[in-house]
Amino acid sequence: MAYRVLVVDDSPVMRGFIRRVIAASGFDAAECLEAGDGEQALARLRVEHVDVILTDINMPVMDGEELIRQIAGDERLRGIPAVVVSTDATKVRVERMIELGALGYLAKPFSPEALRSELERVLGSAA
Repeated sequence: MAYRVLVVDDSPVMRGFIRRVIAASGFDAAECLEAGDGEQALARLRVEHVDVILTDINMPVMDGEELIRQIAGDERLRGIPAVVVSTDATKVRVERMIELGALGYLAKPFSPEALRSELERVLGSAA
C-alpha cells in the first residue's frame, strides 16, 4: 500500500531533505505533501487525505506542539498518526510530544532506515 505523507517544516530545504530521505528509505510513499507550519498543515489536512504526518516542532505561526494538540482535539483528524522530527530530542520534549498525541519521535539527523522503521511502526500501530 502506498501512503500519502505530509511533511511539516518551516524550512523548504529540510522539507526537501525529508522527501529525499523518504525516497532513499524505500518506504512506499505515493505522494509527499508539504506545509510550512502547523496552520498550513491543518488547512491541508482538512481538504486532503493523508496517512501520516512528519512534523518539526519549532516553526512560526503554529508550532508542532500546537499542531499535535489541534490534531488530537479534532475528531476527523485524530486518527492520523504523527511523528515528530526535531533536533530537540531531550527526554522532557519527547515525553511531552507523546503525551500530546504524537505516536513517534525522530531526532535530526536521522538515517533513511530509522525513518522507514518509525513510519512502519506508527502506521502499524494506527491500523
